[in-house]
Amino acid sequence: MSFVDLPVPHGKLEALHWAVEHPRAAAIVCHPHPLHGGTMHNHVTYRLAQAWRDAQVSCVRFNFRGVGRSTGAHDEGRGEVDDARAALDFIEKETPGVPLYASGFSFGSRTCLRLALDDTRITKVLAVGVAVDMYDMEFITALEKPVAFIHADTDEYGKLENLRALLGRLKAKHQLFVVQQSDHLCTGRLDAFSEQAKAAVAWLMAV
Repeated sequence: MSFVDLPVPHGKLEALHWAVEHPRAAAIVCHPHPLHGGTMHNHVTYRLAQAWRDAQVSCVRFNFRGVGRSTGAHDEGRGEVDDARAALDFIEKETPGVPLYASGFSFGSRTCLRLALDDTRITKVLAVGVAVDMYDMEFITALEKPVAFIHADTDEYGKLENLRALLGRLKAKHQLFVVQQSDHLCTGRLDAFSEQAKAAVAWLMAV
């Protein structure tokens, strides 16, 4: 794993590149809300990157604008999509010729889903902790690429039944993986999250 600075119009993004030998694919990993303590070092974000690594997928996780050593300021989710695109540019260059995936947790899941809708380079998506009770997520019904969702059964920012209702309107091939007895941050349930992340990555790699 190595620290890298990703060039962006507002300066740079602080990032961690987790390269693997003979990668099967490459992925970006987006962290939770910058204004609520979210960074690329968040426990769930780290475990998500670890699941990619363990599946022989190179990945890059990064700090959104205004977080850590990343320049710029929070942009209510608009500029953060551009930040995610810069991470995708980086991992595409570092890992040429392999499929490209997008993933993220909470605010990061919304960001990667938005990018996946617009960027044809992304072939598959892994969305963790989608805050369906906080954000309008109806836009994901237009997605046509495979999506795996991981969600806590007692997520305080998105009731599981509300996510299921949204997924019922998806055109894309998708699968839901549930972390039992868990809150949004998977407090005390990180090992259980890792098991679901492993299963979600395996499903995505197979579809």
